[in-house]
Amino acid sequence: MKIAVVGATGMVGQVMLKVLAERNFPVDELYPVASERSVGKKVQYKGKDYEVIGLETAVSKKPDIAIFSAGGETSLEWAPKFAEVGTTVIDNSSAWRMDASKKLVIPEINANELTAEDKIIANPNCSTIQLLMALKPLHDNYKIKRVVVSTYQSITGTGVKAVQQLENEYAGEQGEMAYPYPIHKNALPHCDVFEENGYTKEEMKLTKETKKILGDDSVNVSATAIRIPVVGGHSEAVNVEFESDFDENEVRKILNEFPGVTVQDNPDTNTYPMPIYAEGKDDVFIGRIRRDYSQPNTLNMWVVADNLRKGAATNAVQIAEYLLKNKLV
Repeated sequence: MKIAVVGATGMVGQVMLKVLAERNFPVDELYPVASERSVGKKVQYKGKDYEVIGLETAVSKKPDIAIFSAGGETSLEWAPKFAEVGTTVIDNSSAWRMDASKKLVIPEINANELTAEDKIIANPNCSTIQLLMALKPLHDNYKIKRVVVSTYQSITGTGVKAVQQLENEYAGEQGEMAYPYPIHKNALPHCDVFEENGYTKEEMKLTKETKKILGDDSVNVSATAIRIPVVGGHSEAVNVEFESDFDENEVRKILNEFPGVTVQDNPDTNTYPMPIYAEGKDDVFIGRIRRDYSQPNTLNMWVVADNLRKGAATNAVQIAEYLLKNKLV
């Protein structure tokens, strides 16, 4: 099994290597891949140093699977080149997500749609993944009409430059800015670029990707995405209106029994999900489950996950595991 990790020197790429090692994915040959300026650098995998190679060299190696986390432009140019030599690409950028010919996959939800012919598979947006892990089992039981979600997103979603900005501001030092404003002691209602409709690209990803993954255009999603000075993971305040009524204890049971979800919900003991505890874990944590008394059949909940793991690297590796287990590569 020959595995390429494209973007191996980046924040998500490093977590991908870590997750592959932790989950004992069967790697016979590993190809860490990055841009030309990183070629020759070393990355570690299972205590051993590997030299970073360029994209052309990686394609010539004809890996079985290439996991991409190198940005949309790189994916658009290079994913088809890998696919042409028989490699199955799992892409973490937004490049292929809304392409009608490509599958957008969260393994616990829709991996069964994958076939050996799927040579470019899209990994959803980090915020979408954790949202859908909460919505899918509830949609199956009560049918969702409308979702209103506010995200409180970790700076790690922006990358290492944002982490450095926060550290500089925390230390009172000047440095390069990842955001148009300070992030320390602040909250920016601005994730990704603004679109003509007044929403950001991140907010529209939540709307569009939810419909595609659920395979249901009738599910309406309205999102506000906020960047906060947190490192551990993304949090989401989710308001869901269903077609049918629900019992709150049944909701907790349905969520807790869904693979990859842990319910943490006991106000008596101040038990609820927080990014400080989600960091480094693969589950999606759900709490503050309560009825919205302002309108019928409506639920509030709080959803937290490590955006670098289940929101990116772990989801991609789980797709690779599914492909391997079902002999699709």
